[in-house]
Amino acid sequence: MNRLFLGLMSGTSLDGVDGVLVSFDDGPSLEVRAHVHRAFPSEFAAELLALNTPGGNELHRTALASNAVSQAYAEVVKALLEAAEVSPSEVVAIGAHGQTVRHCPGAFDGIGYTVQLCNGALLAELTGIDVVADFRSRDVAAGGQGAPLVPAFHRAAFGRDHDSLAVLNIGGISNLTVLEADGTTFGFDCGPGNVLMDHWCALHRGVPYDRDGAWAAMGSVDQELLRVMQNEAFFSRPPPRSTGRDLFNPDWLRQRLNQTADMGQVPDAVDVQATLTELTAWCCQQSMAQYAPHASRLLVCGGGTYNADLMRRLAQRLPQLKVESTEASGLAPDQVEAVAFAWLASAWVDRRAGNLPAVTGARGPRILGALYPAA
Repeated sequence: MNRLFLGLMSGTSLDGVDGVLVSFDDGPSLEVRAHVHRAFPSEFAAELLALNTPGGNELHRTALASNAVSQAYAEVVKALLEAAEVSPSEVVAIGAHGQTVRHCPGAFDGIGYTVQLCNGALLAELTGIDVVADFRSRDVAAGGQGAPLVPAFHRAAFGRDHDSLAVLNIGGISNLTVLEADGTTFGFDCGPGNVLMDHWCALHRGVPYDRDGAWAAMGSVDQELLRVMQNEAFFSRPPPRSTGRDLFNPDWLRQRLNQTADMGQVPDAVDVQATLTELTAWCCQQSMAQYAPHASRLLVCGGGTYNADLMRRLAQRLPQLKVESTEASGLAPDQVEAVAFAWLASAWVDRRAGNLPAVTGARGPRILGALYPAA
């Protein structure tokens, strides 16, 4: 029996909302019936970015931002339903990721927390559809990292019994899923994806990202700066591991630039962009070499897939692998995460676990999310 679910994703890159309407059958197959992207207004994206770090009047600002995220989500839902000519009553549920502004699993009190802004009650009120949200908190409560959550979906969508392969999502943060031929699945965050590149491009070029990696391609990698960045302790931590803007942020980059300046090294802005692009390619390649040595293919999704310079660097670092977009496996790279959260909503409805303890480090499988019923 085919069932319709909506998936809504707004990621670390803060570039807006991706929404999908997905039809799932009783097996592993799925069909994306519609896809809509809506960018965040620049002022709102700036406020979300500011909420990633401590600031004044946070409770008030967070509550209003949650409302605004949910209103943006509702507009995407409306557009999806109109595009597919589907009524709200035909949709089983919405899987809404929310906007991550803090991610600190295991920190402070031994439990930690993760915060994704989304007013699920408001979204249910605005759309008239059941909403499943707050997917990460239950895994954190069970001692897990709360991330990445997409490997279980990657197994369902891309896993092949006869093949070992890997799926690399390059959003703001990069994360890797390893799908072994024997059914073993694990994954973890590799490190920065687009987050530092986007910041540097906005700072020096006044645009939100380096289109096609064209600016980075004009520069040269500063080997000393790259070495300093590679010394980050996160890269040597074994999985399970996850990260975000709490670590890889402008202050992190500024400290490393200051460190190289103290050594008498002041790279040009274009060379910093090339070096940041190389850092992302390097941390992904290192993750592959250490944890996916048997993979024959690497499927890449997320916004980084459209960065031609990054993809070129990645292919150069992995000459033994076939590196290709998830498009080759039937799912557009900018739809994968949104589809994953539609799939996680279906898991909640079916009372199936959505996490993989081998990935997140949780004490066991858990049903993820909280339900906000439609009126």
